[in-house]
Amino acid sequence: MDTTKRYSIAEMPRARGGILDVIHLVGKPAPAATLFLDVDMTWAENLRKEYAQKGLKITATAIVLKAIGIAQLEHPDSRTMMLPWGSVLTLNEIVAGFTVEKYIDGVPGVFLGTVRDPHLKSLEQIGDELKAYGTKSMEEVVDLEVQSRFSAFPLWLRRMIIWIGIHIPSVRLKYMGASFGVSSLGKYGIRTLIPPCITTSVFGVGCVEERAVVQNGEIVVRPILTLSLNFDHRAIDGAPASRFLNDVKSLLEGRLADHMGVSSQSIVTVPTADMVSTS
Repeated sequence: MDTTKRYSIAEMPRARGGILDVIHLVGKPAPAATLFLDVDMTWAENLRKEYAQKGLKITATAIVLKAIGIAQLEHPDSRTMMLPWGSVLTLNEIVAGFTVEKYIDGVPGVFLGTVRDPHLKSLEQIGDELKAYGTKSMEEVVDLEVQSRFSAFPLWLRRMIIWIGIHIPSVRLKYMGASFGVSSLGKYGIRTLIPPCITTSVFGVGCVEERAVVQNGEIVVRPILTLSLNFDHRAIDGAPASRFLNDVKSLLEGRLADHMGVSSQSIVTVPTADMVSTS
């Protein structure tokens, strides 16, 4: 860095270009609203300890993804999106989207990973897929390799492709099919965050920390996770968003046990007449 100058100008690092375009073109039009809820993770932490005794490491993120996936079955509003001409499209496939930090040319960048059907997969399967995104190279993971190539495109081309995806759902779902998003900074000790609203429902996951809480009139210490839900207010209102978030909370606090090892119901939501995609 030349300290003799008052400022310096450089090109946007390739590692950041792609995600910034998505935030600008997809997330910016959404009038976002955010809800916060504290979750008692006692049941989830005990579950992780049981897995650890069997030699299996299950992260809190894996449990969160499965819980949200199950909750989305019962809350179709949480997986809707607004189309530019005013129609509403409901996604009939549950796909968890999450942020992944990777380095390109020595510069850290944020990329998007996916886990399809988290509501149907075991925690071990979800954990293995999350681990692959964290440990494998960009070239070894298809989603990341595609995004890496995309980030190398000229600015005008990247934005044109995103614009096409916004207007033609089949194109968008081919490259950005998440029905909900999760961004986690818990490993850095962050209590909570509000991620950009690039899907209708985006969760911010902080750290699980010991906190003093009041239960049955007594002060007790419990592992607490603050969960945020940032949602597109065009597609879902505050009350149904609150019910959705509360269902995620109840699943994380123990109701998820009812779904462990049991196949979840199929999604029955189908597009209505005005949910047409252009071809």
